[in-house]
Amino acid sequence: MQSKSLVRSLVWLGVAFVVGLLALLGLSALLVNIQGRKAEAVQYPLKIVQIADNELDPAVWGKNYPREYDSFIKTKDAKISTPYGGSVAYDKLEKFPALKRIWAAMPFSVDYNEERGHFYALSDQKETKRQQAAPQPGACANCHAAEAPQLIASMGWENFNKTPYKDIADKLHLGTSCADCHDPKTMELRLTRPGLVNALKERGIDWTQATRQEMRTYVCAQCHVEYYFKGDDKILTFPWSNGLTAEDIEKHYDTYGFRDWVHKETNAPMLKVQHPEYEMWSTGIHARSGVACADCHMPYMREGALKLSDHWLRSPLTNIDKACQPCHRQSEEEMKARVINIQKKTSDLLRLSEAAQVDAIDAIVAAMKAGATDADLTKARGLQRKATFYWDIVAAENSTGFHSPQEAARVLAKSLDYARQAQLEAIKVTKK
Repeated sequence: MQSKSLVRSLVWLGVAFVVGLLALLGLSALLVNIQGRKAEAVQYPLKIVQIADNELDPAVWGKNYPREYDSFIKTKDAKISTPYGGSVAYDKLEKFPALKRIWAAMPFSVDYNEERGHFYALSDQKETKRQQAAPQPGACANCHAAEAPQLIASMGWENFNKTPYKDIADKLHLGTSCADCHDPKTMELRLTRPGLVNALKERGIDWTQATRQEMRTYVCAQCHVEYYFKGDDKILTFPWSNGLTAEDIEKHYDTYGFRDWVHKETNAPMLKVQHPEYEMWSTGIHARSGVACADCHMPYMREGALKLSDHWLRSPLTNIDKACQPCHRQSEEEMKARVINIQKKTSDLLRLSEAAQVDAIDAIVAAMKAGATDADLTKARGLQRKATFYWDIVAAENSTGFHSPQEAARVLAKSLDYARQAQLEAIKVTKK
């Protein structure tokens, strides 16, 4: 019996030894891995090249920051399709024929496609038929060319804006660049476009005192905003003197008596909104919660020990786990359903407003044919201008209402009301 007991003890002792050895080996491997990851984090980025102050080519920056560059270059993907957006450049005029009449005589009635990714920022601008329909000022290059800050420095802000786009086109070779948002020495976020700097100053905001989280929105607001070309010098200006809501912006334009174009069918003085993502975001719950543009469109990702911002800027619908679920605990299916639901309701309202605007145009044209004078139609044309402006605040914005659902619905309700009022005013004049 003593012999058997001794054997069992020796067996257990052996097992314990082996288990302990394996645990020790595993712990050692874990420590080595941790140390390796720490070393990797400390060493990243490896400074392969010295990035000059005037370096614009993202590929050069990518030698020091390969992971960020590899993700940025994915904005070349033009096959992403979401129910109400994506990067496929489909013809919006063909899909929504009412736009041609709403924008009659405006270059957008000639060529208007869904936007592709940042990779195409410059090429899409150079190739659009809008350039042939109406010659554009150099100010258009402000957000579409990496060379803009250097041209502004050499030409002066006023001269850069008013110089015809065709006269500087040969100097534009790169679209979005790392230099647009980053200081090459420190990689700190920075503003490089005078339009936003001037607009913030007008509102009493010193961006140099902004937090990093605020900068993660400001760098996007350099371009993703409503703007216009002010005066004969075509100065790129943000209409923020009264605030950021649709009413505030409309008041700014009315104060200047500004118009983008005259409607071909009705002779109404019209406004064309660009892409007011920043303004719409500022009225939404994400802004009130301190969520920046980059949190959703450039979410953090882990690669080994590294925590990086994904530079593949795109719809959060394509990476809900990274973009939404760090804050929202619902499933991907639930999150996607919520977004699509908001966008569908917004899209339905957009179509209703477009139909109402076309009815208003028809009514004004009928009144003109019946002999109504310009004085008779002043009110109807003013209402048409308002209907299109409020509709366009949502239509030109890139989230189909998601950035601020209640605000988008409110603004579209006003657009519908103005369009129907314009129609009634025109009918009233026609019956005189």
